[in-house]
Amino acid sequence: MHIAEGFLPPAHAIAWGAASAPFVVHGVRSLTREVKEHPESTLLLGASGAFTFVLSALKLPSVTGSCSHPTGTGLGAILFRPPIMAVLGTITLLFQALLLAHGGLTTLGANVFSMAVVGPWAGYGAYRLLGRYSMPPMVPVFFGAFVADLSTYCVTSVQLALAFPDPGSGFLGALGKFGGIFAVTQIPLAVSEGLLTVLVMRLLVQSSKGELTRLGVLRDDRRPATAAGTEAAAR
Repeated sequence: MHIAEGFLPPAHAIAWGAASAPFVVHGVRSLTREVKEHPESTLLLGASGAFTFVLSALKLPSVTGSCSHPTGTGLGAILFRPPIMAVLGTITLLFQALLLAHGGLTTLGANVFSMAVVGPWAGYGAYRLLGRYSMPPMVPVFFGAFVADLSTYCVTSVQLALAFPDPGSGFLGALGKFGGIFAVTQIPLAVSEGLLTVLVMRLLVQSSKGELTRLGVLRDDRRPATAAGTEAAAR
């Protein structure tokens, strides 16, 4: 991730685009409702998008036709839930493809599915699950970001293995090779992203208590509310 322009066969590119589209459409509706009902959230939305853009632009060469980098999607998923993060992630990937030659238009659907769809949902799931247990409040935040990052690369490995199966061992052999190469750089990057996300969340707790409380991320005692409110969880 990001998979480079023109690297996927056309049929795969179209299929991943079709798989991503419903999540992005749903996300647009969620984002529109959020901005309409709570215009004061636009600053935090912009900060979440900028966080994703900056982190995911820091790329290291990895598997041929792809690269390794942080994703930055865990923070936005925790703050605004995965549907909205699907839109922010798509915008990030589109701008990077057009302005930085990072990723591509033909592979946009595949990159959106791994980084803007699966990553946020997996990270948010880890965050909510760990929030059910008694532990330091920033532990779920760390693992939310960690899982969002790492799951993105697991999906990218699957996408590349489906497109380029190993001549001898097929899909599973290719998956093992792609996943193994990614793991060398991606596990340390995922740990680093988790720590950075914790740092940013601590700063937000100090500076944006009211907004985080409204979003259901923060309770009145300033502890991350990972199991807060059905209304916030449904967004």
